[in-house]
Amino acid sequence: MNGKNLLLSSYLTPNALVQHQIDSFNRFLDNGIMKAMGSQSLIEPSVEGFALKIGNVRIGTPSIIEADSSRRSIMPNEARLRNITYAAPIYMEVVPVIRGIEKTANYGEVYVGDLPIMVRSNSCNMKSVSRTQLAESGEDPDDPGGYFIIKGVERVLIGLDDVASNRIITTKEKKGIEVKSRVFSSTPGFRARCVVTRNQNGIFSVDFPTVSRSLELTLLLTALGMSGKDITNYASDMLPFKNDMLLNIELSSINKHDPESKSVHVLDSQEAFLEIGKLAAPGQAKEYQMKRAEMQFDSYLLPHIGSGEESRSEKAKYLLEMAKKSTAVANRIVRQDDKDHYANKRTRFSGELMEELFAYAFRFFLKEVKYQIERMSARGRRLSMQSIISPDTLTEKIAYAMGTGTWVAGQTGVSQVLDRTNLISTYAHLRRVKSPLAKKHPHFRARDVHGTQWGKICPAESPEGQEVGLTKYLALMAKVTVGAEEKSAEEEIRKLADIKPV
Repeated sequence: MNGKNLLLSSYLTPNALVQHQIDSFNRFLDNGIMKAMGSQSLIEPSVEGFALKIGNVRIGTPSIIEADSSRRSIMPNEARLRNITYAAPIYMEVVPVIRGIEKTANYGEVYVGDLPIMVRSNSCNMKSVSRTQLAESGEDPDDPGGYFIIKGVERVLIGLDDVASNRIITTKEKKGIEVKSRVFSSTPGFRARCVVTRNQNGIFSVDFPTVSRSLELTLLLTALGMSGKDITNYASDMLPFKNDMLLNIELSSINKHDPESKSVHVLDSQEAFLEIGKLAAPGQAKEYQMKRAEMQFDSYLLPHIGSGEESRSEKAKYLLEMAKKSTAVANRIVRQDDKDHYANKRTRFSGELMEELFAYAFRFFLKEVKYQIERMSARGRRLSMQSIISPDTLTEKIAYAMGTGTWVAGQTGVSQVLDRTNLISTYAHLRRVKSPLAKKHPHFRARDVHGTQWGKICPAESPEGQEVGLTKYLALMAKVTVGAEEKSAEEEIRKLADIKPV
């Protein structure tokens, strides 16, 4: 065997071609589950002085509960033959919190449900078994893995192409009349689309979830704590942007004109909040309007920056950066972003998809536990983990999505039956990448082969018909990174550049 063939054969090992799927799922097992739980780890029912805190999570090894209530380990082949799900039990630490004090005499680890396990992942029972033992147990020693077994059916999670999260993408719209800066602000289990629009006259407006109509940028900045002087100082380094902001401040609704005294009253932060609250909850009490506006700002406006009052100044500066980029594109100082450029896209594989699904199912699990606690407390019964925690809640939500392919955000076809026509079709299916765009829409530019796909996406392999260009496949030697923690990367960048937090 010459050196060229040796290099190729060493790369094309059974797991290498689907390693991106396995690495992604392993990262979910190591970090993604705790990240998906996020700030939802405290259950606060309507019972005075009582709460439950969810601690560490532990994933067991794939097993099954037999008819005699005994639990034993299983291999993937047994799951196929018996039409069962190849899944591992999930155990969570549950600590009672009574009047704000965590009790040391806790319930310990509690079984809360089952998690489907990817074949050949770190939690798979095939991981530590020799080739001889695999053959004896009916397994294929050269099986690449990278798929799940749901009720005896092999299913693969297709990679999803999407616009990069937490990145400002600025484009011209309506034949250059408007310029829009978009950012898909993402946190575990939630994704909010925020848009800053600059019209042909240089007036800015902002759209984000739960807001029924566009808001003035200056009104939003005032509510977030910025004065007109702060805004102009921030915009002073680019003359066209400074002119735009001066025009926005002059025409803004924060200037209340009194026709009798012919004076102008400039709204402060609280008054701007109230103005936005009137739009969010018309006809309601002022206290409710203020609370509603604050909830919208903290939870739905750029949630990746933060969800507390302390993050509002950072959100204001981020909105100004979005507006600044819109002005730069409108005045041809910089080029507009290319939405089809692969640097502006991210491909989500099994780990990120499972993280999104687990966060969704975990919210339902918490609601069910909270309801059971309140129900038993109202009846005066003693609380026990067996009565308030139903493992079926978490298990069924996850199994339904993986069994039907209907995912959290309404996307369909995410989970598909693995193509076993031949070995090549199996590998191709495990390396498939799908665009979320509707297949009935033309989307000519999105379907075209983009130059930045070189070395990442195969330029030739794509189905004919409506799916052309939307269903793609990874290039033969493409390597997919599993990503990194943003906070740790941000801390290192601040150390290197001596950047102080805004």
